[in-house]
Amino acid sequence: MLQYLPPDWRAATLLGRLLTQEGPTPVLVRDGRVSDISALAPTTADFAAAWLDTWRPRAPLPGAKDLGDLESFAFAPAWTGERPTLPRLLSPLDLQCVKASGVTFAISAVERVIEERARGDASRAQAVRDSLKSRVGADIRSVKPGSPEAARLKEALIADGLWSQYLEVAIGPDAEVFTKVPVLSSVGWGDWVGIRSDSVWNNPEPEVVILCDPRGRPLGAALGNDVNLRDIEGRSALLLGKAKDNNASCAVGPFVRLFDEQFTLDDVRRCEVGLEVEGEEGFRLQGRSSMSLISRDPLELIGQTLSRHHQYPDGFALFLGTMFAPIEDRDVPGRGFTHKPGDLVRVFSERLGVLENKVTTCEAAPPWTFGLSALMRNLAARGLLGQ
Repeated sequence: MLQYLPPDWRAATLLGRLLTQEGPTPVLVRDGRVSDISALAPTTADFAAAWLDTWRPRAPLPGAKDLGDLESFAFAPAWTGERPTLPRLLSPLDLQCVKASGVTFAISAVERVIEERARGDASRAQAVRDSLKSRVGADIRSVKPGSPEAARLKEALIADGLWSQYLEVAIGPDAEVFTKVPVLSSVGWGDWVGIRSDSVWNNPEPEVVILCDPRGRPLGAALGNDVNLRDIEGRSALLLGKAKDNNASCAVGPFVRLFDEQFTLDDVRRCEVGLEVEGEEGFRLQGRSSMSLISRDPLELIGQTLSRHHQYPDGFALFLGTMFAPIEDRDVPGRGFTHKPGDLVRVFSERLGVLENKVTTCEAAPPWTFGLSALMRNLAARGLLGQ
């Protein structure tokens, strides 16, 4: 597991979840030691809600149970073929609402416009890309979203017939923020990620995910893969739910790194996120993106997620968006990249570690069966409710 952790993992404060014999169990890693914190907080959402006000990075955790050194845990990916052993690493998210912000980088804004104009047809994408990229890509990088300059650019692009609903959220005053998947349905490190079997143009979206408490205060960050079906969304933005919210379509992990003296929101603002895809046929895709190029600051995106218009009593996790939209041809020239079952996907960043998953179809991925009622029954049987 050590190769999937940040180099300074022993100095990091990590929040996660393990599947044990008893059930889903929140854990906190400090000084390299794993503590079962279920007696203090039965869910990571409960712990996160009290973190800034009660625990703080070095506060004692009375009632926590030491489980040993993280180095001693041998977590196995789901695709090894071996019988799953416990404990197993889960997504660090449980009761938090999972939100996502889109079109937060200039290059991703251009790619969304391409999807729209190509009507989800990958074979038309390169021609549209060539006609749009020089003008739209250069212009939207030069303005701040919601500014007077952005409004003037909008007028010019409308006059040129180049306006799009994606450019509206790229440079307009309102960010795109949507609900990615239902509570408890995200998958973690070492699990399968799913693409719909009827999708022929899709890709991973490597992102930083910010964990926030019910008051909208950022608590920490994790890596995420917001699996994207480009052909379905490209046909119509009204199909966003069908393109984004599917079985195993959202991966988060391996842990949430909580903010402390060694790791702050500024580290998120300047971090680089890498992506590697290895296909079973030998195909290899690599890329890197810098959070410094994001068009809206993370605090602005958080502020547009939680406001007087909307609350999240169990907190929320917010995907900050991606600038990585792979266009390298995989098989047919001009059709760009799309996933194949068996692809190994790694999302990585130096301060957050490595999120590794393998691609299958949504139908073949393990079905999501452990929902809210199952969790409540499990916690009640363990005597953890009412803490």
